Amino acid sequence: MKMYQVSTLQALMLGYSRAVIPVSELLSHGNIGLGTFTDVDGEMIVLDGSCYRAMKNGDVVMAEPDRGVPFSTVCAMEECTPIEFGFTDSVGELKTVLNNIIDSHFGLNSMHMARIDGEFEVVDARSESGYESVHVDLKTILGKTQRAFKFKNIKGTLVCVYFPDYMDGINASGWHLHFISDDRKHGGHVFDVIMKSGKGQISKINSIELKLPDEPVFDTFALKQASEEAVKAVEQGKK
Repeated sequence: MKMYQVSTLQALMLGYSRAVIPVSELLSHGNIGLGTFTDVDGEMIVLDGSCYRAMKNGDVVMAEPDRGVPFSTVCAMEECTPIEFGFTDSVGELKTVLNNIIDSHFGLNSMHMARIDGEFEVVDARSESGYESVHVDLKTILGKTQRAFKFKNIKGTLVCVYFPDYMDGINASGWHLHFISDDRKHGGHVFDVIMKSGKGQISKINSIELKLPDEPVFDTFALKQASEEAVKAVEQGKK
């Protein structure tokens, strides 16, 4: 099993949000994952072989097959280890439990994909509308377009991707979570959760295929410039 990734987080952070491949091609490489769309027009949730787009108000629609993908991470999830959770009062606690799970299986230097189907008191999340740009960094774009919202007393699925520290820049180190409700009507990038209970699967992944953009403008980006602080601000910041 391998992770399939479109472009790099560094490229997205520094403003490369042009289409690399369409959704239809992405789904040929995996049935679960997350990402975004051309011009950072919404948060992506791939689940059970379908691709969904969370819009800026948290409403979810099915992503069109020809919609462009500038950044995404997916896999064909198999060879899963069952996981189960009781009451979890924050995303920090959830990530700690997930880290303990992968540590116990000697996996901190590997990639992981997990899904958690749960019942939630609160899901604190965000999405955004599109912003066409070149070389405008993601933090600036989200400052203009990001909207935060909370879902309460809701059932749904967390799609969780883990990259080890040494792969920071290719993707965000640690855990990155997106949410979609059971009725596929609500979702987004997760800031925090209060989960009553949950269960699901986790897969350890030791191979990655990286699809880089083909167009010449990609080579005008200096891809070591996005700082760890900027990545954390995008991942965790509501403003």
